[in-house]
Amino acid sequence: MGKKDLNTGLKLGVDSKWQYSPAPESTSHINLKKKYDLFIDGKWVAPSSGKYFDTINPATEEKIADIAEANEKDVDKAVKAARKAFGPWSKLPAKERAKFIYRIARLIQERAREFSVIESLDGGKAIRESRDVDVPLAAAHFFYNAGWADKLDYAFPGKKPEAIGVAGQIIPWNFPLLMAAWKLAPALACGNTVVLKPAETTPLTALKLAELVQEAGLPDGVVNIVTGAGSTGSSIVNHNDIDKIAFTGSTGVGKIIQKSIVGTNKRATLELGGKAANIIFEDAPIDQAVEGIINGIYFNQGHVCCAGSRLFIEEPVYDQVIRKLKDRINTLIVGDPLDKNTDIGAINSKAQLKTIKDYIKIGKKEGAEFFEGSCSLPSKGFFCKPTLFTGVAQSNKIVQEEIFGPVLAVQTFRSVDEVIKKANNTPYGLSAGVWTDKGSKIFNLTSQMRAGVVWANTYNKFDPASPFGGYKESGFGREGGLHGLSAYLNLN
Repeated sequence: MGKKDLNTGLKLGVDSKWQYSPAPESTSHINLKKKYDLFIDGKWVAPSSGKYFDTINPATEEKIADIAEANEKDVDKAVKAARKAFGPWSKLPAKERAKFIYRIARLIQERAREFSVIESLDGGKAIRESRDVDVPLAAAHFFYNAGWADKLDYAFPGKKPEAIGVAGQIIPWNFPLLMAAWKLAPALACGNTVVLKPAETTPLTALKLAELVQEAGLPDGVVNIVTGAGSTGSSIVNHNDIDKIAFTGSTGVGKIIQKSIVGTNKRATLELGGKAANIIFEDAPIDQAVEGIINGIYFNQGHVCCAGSRLFIEEPVYDQVIRKLKDRINTLIVGDPLDKNTDIGAINSKAQLKTIKDYIKIGKKEGAEFFEGSCSLPSKGFFCKPTLFTGVAQSNKIVQEEIFGPVLAVQTFRSVDEVIKKANNTPYGLSAGVWTDKGSKIFNLTSQMRAGVVWANTYNKFDPASPFGGYKESGFGREGGLHGLSAYLNLN
């Protein structure tokens, strides 16, 4: 029967003795429009240019809907609407603000099935992940931050918490709904208004969230959602009346944003790329660790900034771990994201699939030993088998650069000092994982590793109360918990 991830309890695949392919999740109950306009000042507004672009189902390569392309003029309308709404919203009693945010959370729960299917349709991730991770966590972030709305004075004793103003928020394509929740919920709880831009390849759940904003009765202009490509994001970043920028995405774009706001009074939090080390010691619970490796790198097709893409195995257990890992990879099913039996869905876009394939070619050319899962791939759509490289060197590109796909690079180590040195030898510092039976070893490692989040004997565990963010080229600032709230406050 299907094997389960010991960390999440999710069924991650089936063994060769038993194959079951249920019918894909039905889309008959999903209410999607053929064309989506911009959501500005509580209304759906056509783009001033009249331009629209396609959003594509990466599993079928078929068009889902036309999406409005916002230009500088549209962004200006959205910012003005947010500025107009800021005064009344920030002065609204905190308990009243909390009620609106609670309503959004409950509406997400009520429409969880619809959000799950749309997230998988538009982004390619397996429906099990959308259903069991993304949507519940999105609701949880709204619930959590709603609870803090009227308690900010107690959260920051001796300070006078005040809303910053208008927040410009730009979210990525790997967790569209969840990233929207990460950013919207604390901003609203603190009394800010928002102009949010989803990624151009995955705009649908953010636009559905705009419908919930309407249904929840939020005052016009408190939340504005504009769609478009990089130029739309640039218009938000460079707008003179934006007080705070919150960006999650690539390190390259993060650097551009940082340069753009130099000399302005804009606040910023940047959550950027990662190249996380997942460290397996000889005394680790090996079977559990193997499941953690699988979850760490192949979850969401490897489209995860904190993915455990660098695996370090202590030499005495190297052969054992690799053997078990390869066996486990061969059980994974790549296929239709709406099939409940699918482990690895579609790569988000044709361009991202090309990037992943290019890195696989580089890894082979650099002399590493290549292995990929034995599963078959659909004949249509953007798909990639789960892969791993062994025998890699610290200087290899597949070790140093973020691939953002289901590609794992494996190295060995002999001592704690050696693995700490290797783990820290990367431009990034977002996350890491440690697997060992010794608590003292965990504390020793975590105190020396330059990573914002370190998981011990688990991986990819998230909670709204826990701050998330990185060091070095992984960005600055934190999201989640009180740290995430403080990013949207002036604390005087």
